[in-house]
Amino acid sequence: MTMLDRLVQTPVAKALGWTLFHSLWEGALAALVLLAILLAVRSPRVRYACACVAMLGVLAGFVVTFSRLVPRQMAAGASLPGVIPWPLLDQGQSSGNLPAPSGLAEILPWLAPFWIAGVFLFQLRSVAAWMGARRLRCRGVCNAPGPWQQRLDRLRAGLRLSKPVVLLESCLADVPLVIGYLRPVVLLPVGLLAGMPPGQVEAILLHELAHIRRHDYLVNLLQSVVESFLFYHPAVWWMSRVIRAEREKCCDDLTVATSANAHDYAAALAALEQTRCRAAEAALAATGGSLVKRIRRLLYQPKGSAFAPLFSAAILTIAAVGVLAAWQARTPAPAPAPESKVSRYTKWLREDVVYIINDRERAAFLSLRTDEERDHFIEQFWARRDPTPGTPENEFKEEHYRRIAFANKHFAWHSVPGWKTDRGRIYIMFGPPDEIENHPESRPAGDGLPAAKYPVEQWLYRHIKDVGDRVIVEFDDTSRTGDFRMTKDPNPKGGRLVRP
Repeated sequence: MTMLDRLVQTPVAKALGWTLFHSLWEGALAALVLLAILLAVRSPRVRYACACVAMLGVLAGFVVTFSRLVPRQMAAGASLPGVIPWPLLDQGQSSGNLPAPSGLAEILPWLAPFWIAGVFLFQLRSVAAWMGARRLRCRGVCNAPGPWQQRLDRLRAGLRLSKPVVLLESCLADVPLVIGYLRPVVLLPVGLLAGMPPGQVEAILLHELAHIRRHDYLVNLLQSVVESFLFYHPAVWWMSRVIRAEREKCCDDLTVATSANAHDYAAALAALEQTRCRAAEAALAATGGSLVKRIRRLLYQPKGSAFAPLFSAAILTIAAVGVLAAWQARTPAPAPAPESKVSRYTKWLREDVVYIINDRERAAFLSLRTDEERDHFIEQFWARRDPTPGTPENEFKEEHYRRIAFANKHFAWHSVPGWKTDRGRIYIMFGPPDEIENHPESRPAGDGLPAAKYPVEQWLYRHIKDVGDRVIVEFDDTSRTGDFRMTKDPNPKGGRLVRP
């Protein structure tokens, strides 16, 4: 079994797979609600706020779903293993009312490693964009002329922005940019201050100051983080585009409200379009979004409809009713009984006696229908194995549970309990070995065996009933992770004691 196989079998991977699955419909539902709001509302501020809330709602749904599924998966893995372990198990035997893993449950955990790899790659992409923005701030820049810095300070005071802002000219930037949150900097292409009318330059500076006042640089960085975690969801990328488009409209409105000259500002945007290029995602440019739509909106402001609030309320009501109906239609999951007898019997069959119960006994136990019958069967099961009938103690039962406790204490590996490991299984079935030969680092060649460059343990049993004399059981840790695997079946005639 490879490291990837072991990863997807952990409770965290299973919970993550189901979380990714549920996030698809959660994100689609959030996108539908946002679409209804966008169709009914014209205000960029309201649309921007709703898009941000929708995007955060998808992320919150992801986190809440994962936090609820992890304890459930860990509890299921501890008390109700998905498959009865391999020894002495008749694969064709029906397990009655015991749950079996579904095809979807087997596939979803494999999404976890791919999601982790995708998040890592998108985070690298965000870091690269941030580093590119930092280089723009430090390389090929010079201070703007003093009068323009003073004019920027007056515009900043007009916007009631207390944070100091530095104005720089850059030979690397093609469009105006704002970079930084704690110490923001406005970058202008070299020659823009001299090549554009002062009124248009002031409008561009107001737009960049509007980004700083609205804390858009910080929001943009957080937005990139959310995109990296939910990179697989088309609805999230659509919400992100809506946020960026409405963000530019909000800054446009603030610019026009401050300068009261929409024509100059639209002309400045049209002039910038001639030198426009794709800016780094970690920076905020005045040319973001659809520039043609922004200019048309500035020059021809649409009038809001008087029926828009009623239309919005109707759509939201319909969406809420649909969500409520869908929630009520979901089949409620059966609430697990804290100390259910069925779960106790399942644990007894799948964990306590899985290595010592035979096929005939298992089939008989699964056919029982009442708790009284199951209790009587368990009592008779231990009585048949009691070496001293008629005495209060059952030495076989006590020794069996002592072996389980010892295996859980000494042979556990990561999240796998000791009784499910190869060494724990052999210890429970055959007891402590008579001799142990341990090679913690490597095994030299000898006795007809090749050298091994990994930890090896050999257990010697002088006699095992129905198996033979001088039985040697070898366990290898080829991956050096502590997962010792049995390499040779000590009972080649009868059992399936080696993992398939």
